[in-house]
Amino acid sequence: MMLRSVTISPEGPLKVITSGAFAAALKDLVPIYEKQYQTKVELSFGSSIGAAHDSIPTRLNEGQKFDVFILAGSALENFIQAGQIKNNTRVDLVSSHIAAAVRAGDPEPDLSTLECFKHAMLTYGRIAYSASANGTYLSTELFPQLGIAEEMSVKAKKIFSERVGTIFMRNEADLGFQQMSELLPIQGIKILGDLPPESQRPFFFSAGIGSGAKQEEQARHLVEFLASEEVADQIRKTGLKPVLAKAPWLN
Repeated sequence: MMLRSVTISPEGPLKVITSGAFAAALKDLVPIYEKQYQTKVELSFGSSIGAAHDSIPTRLNEGQKFDVFILAGSALENFIQAGQIKNNTRVDLVSSHIAAAVRAGDPEPDLSTLECFKHAMLTYGRIAYSASANGTYLSTELFPQLGIAEEMSVKAKKIFSERVGTIFMRNEADLGFQQMSELLPIQGIKILGDLPPESQRPFFFSAGIGSGAKQEEQARHLVEFLASEEVADQIRKTGLKPVLAKAPWLN
């Protein structure tokens, strides 16, 4: 389906911020969009939640403004409720799953069942998970469910402002967890696959239009592009599953 036409604005670049899960896809797609629609896009990156210096909540608290937000759907809803993202502009772009990884060449734990997963968590020395929506799920839901929250509070490390895979290269962890799309670009690690089916939870990453958007029409057009069949195959290559949702303003 062809995208609708949009009038090019003389304003500055579209300001877009994304959390890590959609970062690789966005880096691939933005140059295509810029060339095809003669629109400059300025990218920023930060986690959906948390108080890290570059997280999206921290940036908003500092008064930074963005035209388009792309982040975990649950976090996006919180920003809508807070009035920082326009109501009725949420568009689910992709779904994603948590994956596990080790350093390439290291022993690979069996994570095929929930019992195997629990055993690996208790026997591996150093564990890392991201300070994001998926990390929050692990630390506040899955670990308590398995009865290992106390042990994980000591041996599992929450990673802020960088990919979990990068700390393997500094020999700071032996087993790590993050969205598949955030692990794929890291050289020198071995991705073991998703969590056991009974513990897996899909996460939706969604776009929304900032309440202070200066170029709202172009912002909407970019979101339509990112949600379109036109770019779905490229998104799949980054480890994400396109949702192909229709923007609410087009209904």
